[in-house]
Amino acid sequence: MAIEIFLNGERRTFPEGLTMADLVRYLNLVPERLAVEYNSQILKRGNWDKKLVSEGDQVEIVHFVGGGATV
Repeated sequence: MAIEIFLNGERRTFPEGLTMADLVRYLNLVPERLAVEYNSQILKRGNWDKKLVSEGDQVEIVHFVGGGATV
């Protein structure tokens, strides 16, 4: 079975029963460089494996980018 969620503003379909940690792996993302907002709340990384993604959830995943100018 599949569920639909809003991921970074786009409606997407994923397998049912994924945790947030599973979703990050499913998307082939590097967890150490991410922040996740789940239904308008920042979700701490330590809770990703406990939070099930459900139909209609709104998930924003932000990648941290290193770098900057040297003076």
